[in-house]
Amino acid sequence: MTQDELKVLVGRAALDHVVPGTVVGVGTGSTVNCFIDALASMKDRIAGAVSSSEKSTERLRAHGIQVLDSNTVASIPVYIDGADEIDHQGNMIKGGGAALTREKIVADTAERFVCIADESKLVEVLGAFPLPVEVIPMAAAQVARRFEALGGQARLREGVVTDNGCHILDVRGLRITDPAAMERDINQWPGVVTVGIFARNRASVCLLGTAKGVRTLTF
Repeated sequence: MTQDELKVLVGRAALDHVVPGTVVGVGTGSTVNCFIDALASMKDRIAGAVSSSEKSTERLRAHGIQVLDSNTVASIPVYIDGADEIDHQGNMIKGGGAALTREKIVADTAERFVCIADESKLVEVLGAFPLPVEVIPMAAAQVARRFEALGGQARLREGVVTDNGCHILDVRGLRITDPAAMERDINQWPGVVTVGIFARNRASVCLLGTAKGVRTLTF
């Protein structure tokens, strides 16, 4: 199967984790787009969706799926989103689509995180994919220097402004052996809005698209 076919496969498989009659948390990205397209088949059996980006909101509404303000929803049974990397403990790197802050907000509201990805995203140690960090614009250079002190190389993602009006630094050269500790540390740096390490909000389940079908990993 092609990578696009694997995305369609796991997008459809994620429907099994949607709880009828409830609100669904919906992430961002090309794999999630496949899930949104599949979700349209059961739009009359859910109470709506909470979206993590403007792009996903547009796609949901185009399918006639009601999008709810996250402030009106106290709890979400399941949040379904992709990942740029995921390890064997369910820790992830996210933010390739620049929606990491809103993704983390929705994930924190959800009871379970179901990650949908193709098998190329499964890694032993996080860090081969450049770590996205959303920053307040005036702090970009300062945060970049702090990463340099850790041995990382931070580059501003050119031409990108997040849905929150902030910038993205992509950090290369990191080997993230303790995702939870690094997430806690970086989130304390002045000017950092969110770091794209999802350890506190790690996946409960990963639906991994493989040539042999969908492989389910439970953490």
